[in-house]
Amino acid sequence: MKKRIGSYPRVRVEGGGHAVVSQAGAVLLVETIRKAGLDRAISTALTPWRRPRAVHDPGKILLDVALAVALGGDCLADVGMLRAEPAVFGPVASDPTVSRLVDTLAAAGPKALAAIRAARAEAREDVWKLAKNAAPDAGGQVTVDLDGVLVLAHSDKQDATATWKKTFGHHPLMAFVDHGSGGSGEPVAGLLRPGNAGSNTAADHITTARLALAQLPKTYRRGRRTLIRTDSGGGTHEFVAWLAQRGRWLSYSVGMTITEQIHQAVLKVPARAWTAAIEPGGEIRDGAWVAEITGGCLKSWPQGMRLIVRKERPHPGAQLRITDADGLRLTCFATNTTAMPIAALELRHRQRARAEDRIRAARATGLRNLPLHDTAQNQIRLEIVQLALDLLAWMPMLALTGETRRWEPRRLRLRLFSAAAQLVTTARRRHLRFARHWPWTDVITDALARLEALPNPG
Repeated sequence: MKKRIGSYPRVRVEGGGHAVVSQAGAVLLVETIRKAGLDRAISTALTPWRRPRAVHDPGKILLDVALAVALGGDCLADVGMLRAEPAVFGPVASDPTVSRLVDTLAAAGPKALAAIRAARAEAREDVWKLAKNAAPDAGGQVTVDLDGVLVLAHSDKQDATATWKKTFGHHPLMAFVDHGSGGSGEPVAGLLRPGNAGSNTAADHITTARLALAQLPKTYRRGRRTLIRTDSGGGTHEFVAWLAQRGRWLSYSVGMTITEQIHQAVLKVPARAWTAAIEPGGEIRDGAWVAEITGGCLKSWPQGMRLIVRKERPHPGAQLRITDADGLRLTCFATNTTAMPIAALELRHRQRARAEDRIRAARATGLRNLPLHDTAQNQIRLEIVQLALDLLAWMPMLALTGETRRWEPRRLRLRLFSAAAQLVTTARRRHLRFARHWPWTDVITDALARLEALPNPG
């Protein structure tokens, strides 16, 4: 009888292996880039910054960095993991070449940012067409959520300052397209700001909304089919007036601060005017009611704005504010939508909480820190992070189904991208053979089959 020592089997480790590809599951992202036409679009957009007789294309370099970030990298040097697998990722530039490109694009400023954003918008429209019923505009409406993100800095960087949470770093304002309950979401804007930037700065919200609308297909850049959602940081006169401006006519659902005037108006709402709040499935939400407020609270706001308030029993341990009433937590939001019951409008606004999931995914995909020193460099870094998040949103949209389409970046990396495969060359064609015993091999191969079935760009 043999005795086992320890809980795990002992294996001998040797170097010098070949014909095995690490991170082979990342071929899903490579194929997504190809089907979206993102490689051609970004290569064309960055042509002005390609030096004569340069070996590496600037668009390919930027996409390589985005792929490294999507796979879990958090600095420019992590592109080395792609360089180690040329059979899957092709020739990858050296670390100094990558750094020089970022410096070059940062020096170009708004022109380089506009080029990168135009390429993303072009690819996004093509991806939504390929996705058909899985696209976020399949229902004829697009929802864009705006929210701020605190990014900590652990060293002295340009524009890194003390934040309102008594931390130190930056406070970018992000915009995400909501994919609904059946999917995730994708970034459409990222405005890098100092750490002390205000949460309710109207000019920043307007700039971010403009950038977000420019990323959407042209039919959604104005009109009621595009909904802009924000928390109370967007509840300013200037921003709401901009959203409702004649010729723009966007739909909005904007959180509002409970002022003394609103508080007094809530106290005057009769009991019969309160309607039970609802859950996503249509059932009654226990201990929550909604009502619409009219009168003097709306005098200085744009015409057509509706003010809806919710009162709800706070969860155990929650502290009430001075503006809460009768032991119930009060929240309020403004909207210009008229064709829906107020309970459905309140549910739609409450689903803005999905933006927190998008922020969590962004933090796990390069937004945990901004590693470069200058603000211009970190703005390019922010665009790279958005490219990585685009890929992590487009791949599930095009290739995954059911519950797998909702997997967040960490789970995608653990189950799909980290899978290794054997590289086999047959008849001058290279094949990746994934292990049969890997629990998610079928998910990978089925997803690749769906991507291969899609038409090629152009």
